Amino acid sequence: MPIRIAIPEPTSSDQAYNQRSLPLYLAALRAAGATPIIVPLHERQDRVARLLAGVQGILLPGSGADVDPQRYGEDPIPECGEADPGRTAVDELLLQDAFNLRKPILGICHGTQTLNVWRNGSLVQDLNTPVNHRPGREVVEAHPVRIAQGSRLARLLPPDEPVEAQVNSSHHQAIRLPGDNLLVSAVSPVDGVIEAVELDSADHFVLAVQWHPERTYTHRAFSRAIFAAFVRAAEAWEPPRIDESVSPA
Repeated sequence: MPIRIAIPEPTSSDQAYNQRSLPLYLAALRAAGATPIIVPLHERQDRVARLLAGVQGILLPGSGADVDPQRYGEDPIPECGEADPGRTAVDELLLQDAFNLRKPILGICHGTQTLNVWRNGSLVQDLNTPVNHRPGREVVEAHPVRIAQGSRLARLLPPDEPVEAQVNSSHHQAIRLPGDNLLVSAVSPVDGVIEAVELDSADHFVLAVQWHPERTYTHRAFSRAIFAAFVRAAEAWEPPRIDESVSPA
């Protein structure tokens, strides 16, 4: 039986962004052995729910939009970009389904920030540090990230990979305060910016990174390992029994 992963369209209005970015996520999922199921952002909630009934995992991709700061109790500053209510609504449906049923989640860039805010965390609206966190899509090694020892993410490092791995970077916002039960699993060592979080749960795979492993899937073992672990978790997922608690971890 194919492993089916739900992935929302990155934006509800910027089709050029979707056409540029979505194929890389789809290719990485297929290469890792999964079948991506694209969730349209203009679909009715009941139809989205029917789509989710047939998937074993959720991938929240990047986006050209920013998370609405009012969702974490702040007013937007001038540097904060526009929010995308259509993407937000679908992300929340996917997150609720995944946490209710303990489906694996992989968050990337904007998806990481959405997950964090949904878990009652907050964001830095605009980074101002010595590190350039958005040098462009073509820069493969933008800056290092230091992986936390003992983390789920650390176990995905190739044997010869140092704990400070080089990653690409395309974000101007980042996690300020991690959300409920989210552990910091990577930081930018120069400026302390949080670069990855994971759920503090041994039996629920939830991993979210600020960089873009889908862009380096073909030539980075670490990127392939992230997708492989996510797809393995989806393959092993089983619906909780009726007598099990399915409240968020």
